Amino acid sequence: MNIKLKSLVKEYEMSVSVYNGFVKKRIKEMQAVLQIDEFTFEANKIYGLIGPNGAGKTTLLKIIAGLTKSSYGEVTYGGAELNDERQREITYASQRPYLLKDTVYNNIAYPLKLRKENKLRIKSKVGRIMAEFDIYYLRNQQAKNLSGGEAQKVALARALVFEPELLLLDEPTANIDPNFVELIENAILERSNKKEITVIIATHNVGQARRLCDEVIFIKAGKIVESGKAKEMILKPKEEETKKFLAFEYDIG
Repeated sequence: MNIKLKSLVKEYEMSVSVYNGFVKKRIKEMQAVLQIDEFTFEANKIYGLIGPNGAGKTTLLKIIAGLTKSSYGEVTYGGAELNDERQREITYASQRPYLLKDTVYNNIAYPLKLRKENKLRIKSKVGRIMAEFDIYYLRNQQAKNLSGGEAQKVALARALVFEPELLLLDEPTANIDPNFVELIENAILERSNKKEITVIIATHNVGQARRLCDEVIFIKAGKIVESGKAKEMILKPKEEETKKFLAFEYDIG
């Protein structure tokens, strides 16, 4: 599905220091952490959000997912506002996985149960994706006992198992052993190639953005500085701010 952002602003109340002569005071004021005039995520593409910490990448993902409300502006999904039907086709996986106090199997099966799939189909789908992510041996373990990397793989499996139309991933491989990063990336690519799915990934791994994404968006201080085709923008960025960021994060020479 196409995702269109228009005049999107997110503000938070923040405490700031001001000086009246020699007297320092703390006052509260509204500050924008995200300001996007207009942008469209086209259907069936993989987008990478790159930028420094605090740039607004996670805030943007949460607004698109319907988990956080914008202060102003609008987000439309295939030309329509978010509703229950659209929400069922969206999944968001955070950098810090939120898992149920239950077994790995039941965590992954949860979105399928919500969508009232029959037990045999649930068993089949969950079994396949656990095997794909090399976590079948964990199926009866309690989620609370998992390592950070294991929990992230379970959260990704849960996000993918019901075949969403819109997949939102926040640092999907940040806590995963390097040996399994390729496995996760291939799982995302395979679904993007086979299904009509739009993927938006926030990542600090610029190499990953280059490998996975059709297009990359550089965000700084809540604003889109530059966007374009992944390989072209990463290797030959046009904006000075993008060049400086990539010089630290990735060898563009």
